[in-house]
Amino acid sequence: MALRINDTIPDLTVETDQGAISLHDWIGDSWAILFSHPKDFTPVCTTEFGAVAQLADEWEKRGTKVMGISVDGVEDHKKWKSDIETFAHAKAGFPIIADEDLTVAKAFDMLPADAYLPDGRTPADSATVRVVFIIGPDKKLKLSMTYPMNVGRNFAEVLRALDGLQTAARENVATPANWNVGDDVVIPTAVSDADAKAKYGDFTTHFPYLRTTKLSS
Repeated sequence: MALRINDTIPDLTVETDQGAISLHDWIGDSWAILFSHPKDFTPVCTTEFGAVAQLADEWEKRGTKVMGISVDGVEDHKKWKSDIETFAHAKAGFPIIADEDLTVAKAFDMLPADAYLPDGRTPADSATVRVVFIIGPDKKLKLSMTYPMNVGRNFAEVLRALDGLQTAARENVATPANWNVGDDVVIPTAVSDADAKAKYGDFTTHFPYLRTTKLSS
């Protein structure tokens, strides 16, 4: 079954290098990011896991937990983390799901239901397991981004998107193209001009359907 924006994510109990974890219990009241990979000990994925490790303070500032997913086993994950930490010069303190039976990859619609890992497999056999999922405290999928194997993910964009989602949820606004924290935001069309004035103060009307304002800090 396809997983779409605002769907509740499956409440799976997964095996990780830090033990068994229930996804819903792990998320708790936090935001969460799941980022998936088609195989351990692969070059681009190693740089990506390193980037996530380097951003530990940024995830914590945003009240966000992170968890990796890869279709290899726990022991491989533990060995791979040593390479990740050596490359990134940072502690990879987040758990990595050992999705050897593809339960997570299929439940999150990254692979078809009849997918399997053949003997002697290569990353190409699970190439589509390269997705970033941002999940809200309500356990609902808020955003997903899928990448090919030959393009490393931009975690500055993941942070920017997370900031946008959290700002939108907290302030009842939307964010325009290329938005960053501190930039003007978009007032929802469902909010009247009078209510917008009362809630946001001054705003600019570009068109009747496009009004922007600066949030008070």
